[in-house]
Amino acid sequence: MIPGIRADYLRRLGVPDPGAPSAEGLFALQRAHLERVAYDNVGIQLGRPPGIDPERSARRIAAGGGGYCFHLNGAFALLLASLGYDVTRHLGGVNADPASRAVSGDHLALTVRVGGEAYFVDAGLGDGPHEPLPLRAGTYERGGFRYVMERLEPLDGEGPGWTYRNPGGPMPRVNFRDAPAATADFAAKHTWLSTAAESPFVRTFALLRRDADGVDVLRGRVLSRIDPVRGTSERELAGPEEFRAAIEDVFGRRLDDLTPADRSALWAAARRAHEAWLTRKSAGA
Repeated sequence: MIPGIRADYLRRLGVPDPGAPSAEGLFALQRAHLERVAYDNVGIQLGRPPGIDPERSARRIAAGGGGYCFHLNGAFALLLASLGYDVTRHLGGVNADPASRAVSGDHLALTVRVGGEAYFVDAGLGDGPHEPLPLRAGTYERGGFRYVMERLEPLDGEGPGWTYRNPGGPMPRVNFRDAPAATADFAAKHTWLSTAAESPFVRTFALLRRDADGVDVLRGRVLSRIDPVRGTSERELAGPEEFRAAIEDVFGRRLDDLTPADRSALWAAARRAHEAWLTRKSAGA
């Protein structure tokens, strides 16, 4: 990673001097990434999906942008490696079916080894764990949330791997293979996710931000707060000014890289997605 970009990236995270690789440093970096860099599909919604080259993703994040898993975990892996961490990228798959063993390739998962331990590290799920989880089978209670790590058996000629479970979450299972993956392994799936009419990233505007106590979510015009202690609350954003204020104030996603026409188009996309959701809801879909 170019030193200047790394410095800007670390300033964005609020960790200008992360020190030598350590478990404590890794945990601090993941917490900062989740709290300060939102999971978003702004570029996809505007018809300008950014590529997934990690260096370019790092530049965009350093400048105030975000992205989804291929961007966020791709850039985070590059940053961690530049700081001396032992990082491995893995082909993963996010599943709504809690019993599925498939690895669809729609998620880039990371593992990091430091201090003689291995960890599941993820800055690209939106509602994932606030801190890395041990890469060991077990159940982990974190801030009122409950997560499970378990081994994934080989399937259809693919090697073994791991399953991360988030019971009660919208996507309760993430599978990933042990084998290392390269950026090129995700290119075809990224093209589909960012351009196909059937893709959820094309159909619905989404922003997510994780902190120590819960998850902020904006889908269409509905702003939600998931808190395992206080429960989930939600409200509908009334108009474009409230919508833009939520993006900047709740999610920390600067909009100064967008033109006035872009901002209007983003609100229009959120409104269309909201209306489509209401139609499906009234039809019982």
